[in-house]
Amino acid sequence: MIALAFTLTQGSFTLSIDERLTGRITALFGASGAGKTTTLDAIAGLRTPASGTICIGHRVVFASATRVNVPPYDRHVGYVPQDVALFPHMNVRRNVLFGRRPGQRLELQTVVSMLEIADLLEREVRELSGGERQRVALARALMSSPELLLLDEPLAAVDLERRRRILPYVERVRDELGVPVIYVTHDAEDVRRFADAVIVLDAGRVTRDQEIKRD
Repeated sequence: MIALAFTLTQGSFTLSIDERLTGRITALFGASGAGKTTTLDAIAGLRTPASGTICIGHRVVFASATRVNVPPYDRHVGYVPQDVALFPHMNVRRNVLFGRRPGQRLELQTVVSMLEIADLLEREVRELSGGERQRVALARALMSSPELLLLDEPLAAVDLERRRRILPYVERVRDELGVPVIYVTHDAEDVRRFADAVIVLDAGRVTRDQEIKRD
């Protein structure tokens, strides 16, 4: 379970959220500027709320009242941002292994096989297509053995055909690894396809939260 109950102010914008996420994949849905990326940044420890708490499983990673603020590298969160942010001076193998932390559970071969990137390992980042970059970024995030995976519109810059090829890999993470995912998207079809729940944000406020029933 992921418990979010915090307020974060940035300039004239204020995000206020109070939600408990129990699904395998929760979609954050809303227009640009609604607060979706800010929510992920707060969970990852990249932005600090003014007040409230953030819990990942049984761990409190932020609590203003008790002055708890676990640094990003100790939150055990895998984050794939919109711009992917692979290191251009490293090849694919080194990029993927960069995310590895001591005591991590996953073996490289498991992640490589799951995301089908074995033939990319020795290639340079500049040689990768958009879809390949997305899979490599996802592999790097998984190599940290995260307790939570954050995906910030990872397919926004990918054409429809590549989206159809990449989405099954996200589903495989959900089904085979059991890592809970928070997935930011503008696409209602993504929500319908594989989210267990959706939280709709508008101007920093939750306007709807709903579980999605599967047959």
